[in-house]
Amino acid sequence: MCRPAIATLATYVVLALTNFSPSVVRAQTDSAKPAVASTPSKPIGKVTAVTGSVTIEHVGAVVVQANVSNEPDRAKTGDPVYLGDVVLTGADGRVGINFTDGTSFNLSSNARMALDHYVYEPEGKANATLFSLAKGTFTFVAGNVAKTGDMKVDTPVATLGIRGTTPHIEISDDGSVKFSTLIEEGKSKLLKKPRAAAAAEPDRSRNRRLNICRGC
Repeated sequence: MCRPAIATLATYVVLALTNFSPSVVRAQTDSAKPAVASTPSKPIGKVTAVTGSVTIEHVGAVVVQANVSNEPDRAKTGDPVYLGDVVLTGADGRVGINFTDGTSFNLSSNARMALDHYVYEPEGKANATLFSLAKGTFTFVAGNVAKTGDMKVDTPVATLGIRGTTPHIEISDDGSVKFSTLIEEGKSKLLKKPRAAAAAEPDRSRNRRLNICRGC
C-alpha cells in the first residue's frame, strides 16, 4: 500500500475513533443560527399617523431559536400591517391605520388591537374581518367589508357586527365597554358571547357591562 493511501486510511480511522463527522459539525453550526419565520408578503394595511409610543408585533416574524431583542420595533408612518399583527399604544401613544378595503382605525393611548382575521377582494363574495379590541379607545370608519361582507370587532363583553357605521368604542381597565356611533350611516349588531366563554372568567365578567349610545 502506497503512502498516500496509508495516510488517507489513517485519517478516516482517527475521525471514526473521535466520532467526528463534517456533516454533523455543519448541521450544528447551522442550527446555532436563529431561525426566523418570514412575515406574510402581502400587507392588509399601513400606518398613516403615529404619535408617541406605538409598537406593532408581527407574529410571523418571531425569532424561534435566538432573539436579539425582546423589544418590538417602534411603529412609524408608512409601516405595513399584516394579518395576525398586534397593535399596542403606550401612555402617550396614538396611531392611525388604513386597511386595503378602506377601513380606517384610530387608537388612543394604552390600547391593544389584534388583527385576527382579514379577507378582502374588491369583487369577492366572502370578504370578512375580525379585529379583537382588548383595551383602550378606538374610533374607526368602516370600509367595503362592512358594506358588502362581514365585519366584526370583538370586545371583552361582546362581539359587534358592523354595517357601515362610524363607531367609537371605549374599553375600561375593568373590561366595561362603551359603544357609540358618531355618524348613523348604517346598522350595527350586538352578538353576545357564548356562556362558556363568560363562565371562564366569572369574577371579571360579572362586573363588565356594555353601554350603547347612538349618535353620541
